[in-house]
Formats: sequence, C-alpha cells, structure tokens
Amino acid sequence: MGRDDNEPAADATARVATGASTLASPAINADRSVLAAAGRAERGRVPRKLHAAWEPAPDRADPIAILEAQGVARVQELLPIRYGRMAVSPFTFYRGAAAVMAADLAAQPRTRLHVQLCGDAHLANFGVYASPERNLVFDLNDFDETRPGPFEWDTKRLAASFVVAGQSLGWSRAFTRRMTLFGMGSYRLRMTEYATMGALDTWYSRITIQDIASYLSRDQRGVEAISRLAVKKDNHGALNKLTEVVNGRRQFREAPPLLVRVPEEGREVLEDLFRGYRRTLTPDRRMLLDRYTFVDLAHKVVGVGSVGTRCWVAYLEGQRGDDPLFLQVKEASASVLEPYLGRSAQRHHGQRVVIGQRLMQAASDVFLGWMTGPLGPQYYWRQLWDAKLSANLESMQPDGLLAYARICGWALARAHARSGSAAAIAAYIGTSGRFERGMLEFAQAYAEQNRRDHAALVAAIASGRVRAERGV
Repeated sequence: MGRDDNEPAADATARVATGASTLASPAINADRSVLAAAGRAERGRVPRKLHAAWEPAPDRADPIAILEAQGVARVQELLPIRYGRMAVSPFTFYRGAAAVMAADLAAQPRTRLHVQLCGDAHLANFGVYASPERNLVFDLNDFDETRPGPFEWDTKRLAASFVVAGQSLGWSRAFTRRMTLFGMGSYRLRMTEYATMGALDTWYSRITIQDIASYLSRDQRGVEAISRLAVKKDNHGALNKLTEVVNGRRQFREAPPLLVRVPEEGREVLEDLFRGYRRTLTPDRRMLLDRYTFVDLAHKVVGVGSVGTRCWVAYLEGQRGDDPLFLQVKEASASVLEPYLGRSAQRHHGQRVVIGQRLMQAASDVFLGWMTGPLGPQYYWRQLWDAKLSANLESMQPDGLLAYARICGWALARAHARSGSAAAIAAYIGTSGRFERGMLEFAQAYAEQNRRDHAALVAAIASGRVRAERGV
C-alpha cells in the first residue's frame, strides 16, 4: 500500500513533506526512501540552523496578557493560586506558560513534518505509571494541549525546559548544557532507530522500568525506589491519603481550597454526566466500570498551568469495601496550539485529549473517556492515581538527571514516531549532532526570554495588575 507507482518521485516527496501527515494520511504509507527524501528536502525550505535562533518578534504579545486571556473562562477565585504557583520561579512560570511559548513558536520558521504534538512537553510532564498489564512504564503524562503540528515544537519545549529547570534548581551551566544535549541526542538516536522499524514494532515499543535500570547500571537503588513509590500511588494509596470515614461513610477529606467536597444536591447532575462518559468507553470497559458504585465527589485543584480549570475527583467503590476506584474529571478547552495551527479535527476537546493520549502513549488508561457538562464545558475522564509517579528533580543526583534526560528524549521520539514519519524526521535532523546543538542554542536563548517573562509576572503581581496567593 505505498505510493502510486506512476506518481513522480519528486511529486511524492513534496506531498509527504507538506506533512499534514497523520495516521489517516496516505503520505505516511509512502516508501521509506521517499519519506527520507522528503525529510532531506525539507532542509531546503527550513534549514536546520534556523531552529537554533530565538529573537522575539517586534510585535510579540504581552505574556501577561496571554495568561489573562486564558483566565477569562476559568474559575476566577482559583486564578490567584495559579499566578502564585507560577511566580515561585522561572521554572514554575514555564510550566504554566505553554500558551506564551505556543505564540512564540508560531512566529518562528516551522517544518511541515507533522506529528501528534504533546503541546506541553516539558521535563516535568513525563513519568512512570502502570500499564493495563500492571507493568511500570515511562512516558509522557500530560496531553491537555495535544494537537498535530511540527515535530520541533515539542523538542524545543523539552530542550528549553532542561535549561530553565537548571537555572531554577541551581545546576551548573556546564551540567545543564550536558543534560540538554543528552536529551536531544537521545531523541535523534531513537528517531533514527524508529526510522528502520516496522509500524507494529514502533507501535508496541515502550520504555519499561528495566530500560530505566539500564541507564543506571552503577546504582540500582534509584530504580528500586521508583518501584516502591509508584506502588504507593495507586487506588489504595489514594484511599488512605484522600478519604476518611465520617458517620460510617467514606468520603473525601476536605483541604480547602485545594480539595472541596461537592454538596449532595449537586450530585444528581454528575450522575447524568457519568452516564454520558460511560457511553464513550468500549463495551468491555463499561462492564468493568459498572462493577463500581459512585460514592463521593470533590473539586480538586491540580498542577500549575491547569489551575482555574474545572476539575473534580470521583470516588467509587466495588462490591467489597477494599476495592476503591478514583476517577479525575478534568475540563478540556481548546489547545493553546489551535490559534496558530487551526481547529482540531475533534470538535470535542475531551475527545481530542483522549485521542491524542492514545496516539502518543505506549499504554493508556483503560478508563479514558469524555463528556460534555450541563452548561457546555467539555471534560475528559481518567484514573486519578494509577501508580503514577513524576520525577523529583530537586532530589535527583547528576547521573540520575542525565539518565532522565535521555529517557525523556526517547519517550518523545517514540511518541512522535507513532503518529508521524520517523524516516522523514530522522532524515531531516541527520546524524551529525547538529540537531541537538541547535536545540541547545535555542533553549539557552529562550530560557532568558522565559526569565524576563517570569520577572514581568512578578512585577504584575507587585503592581496589583494580577492577584496572587503564595504557598497554596
């Protein structure tokens, strides 16, 4: 099922390079040599050296105005928490400023080599979780901004996050440089591998806890600690941490304003919404869900950039009291990429997030689904704790950080290879190391821009333009 044998090679190359390529596009089924030629041809249109440069556009939008525009549709009383969390450091600002960077990337030269983008692929949005087979795997874990687009938008976001994190956490300039090169070099090498693999082998590829161990061969204690901590972050761990028994009935343990129970009278609406979510699951997963009974519901504040979006956690029980299930219900609004890349093919943003996650992750949550709220907001559902564990960057040793950078680069390459053309991307970035050096140069320049933007937020708080609550 390759390209039409009567189609001139040059035309086929051009068609592939235009890269509206998704899994539904015939371009992705072209011969590997044609795909590689498309990637090399794209160098003529967007030379790789252009990715190394960062200069703000003369008419660059005010970053604080971008954040304020995001906040219009959010829960207003929670916005001070968002600004307070973003103001802590340049790195926490970066974590919440995906919309700012999307606007900046849109003003730069871009390739037509498209993949399913994460849209917010910074180094804190990777981690360990349990696959449906109950094996621990490492992967991306945040897809609120996912949408097809140029592959380098994700690599630039990841590369800059290494430098921003290094500056905020006190890493030396030399070490931060090395970590960025390790991460981007890993992306390049893994993409080259995926370019030679079949579609099924690429699709089934995953990064296991054993793969992580291979990067830490001199000290396995880190991997053992990951396994122990991940096991504690499961449904039983959530039961102990998030709930309590009151008058013989288990319910969420309130911790205002971060966790607030929904009154009884508000739950009838949720039960209607629950039925809508249930219909988006496959029949086998509906049968599994039906073994649980809804018990309690609470509002929960999560993350940094997500603060202010509507988010709930639901507690369900199986027939036995020691069989809990916790589901997160999270608002899904338009991706920050859509103003620059066009509307998503999925008109329902909850569905967009679910499809993007399934495309990019090696193994996704069996309870992923979506529904629409009574007043119009769209949501997606997933398990709250499923052995999910993010890296504690502050406590990691240098060898562990370098290994982490390589694994993040690998995970991003695998995600891109599943949804785009690994052969075209590998041919475009080449084998010389120019790619990672260019990403490093961009990351260092953009980290300075992020530092200035963070300072602008701190100044906006000091002037009273925005209100912030610290330490929440």
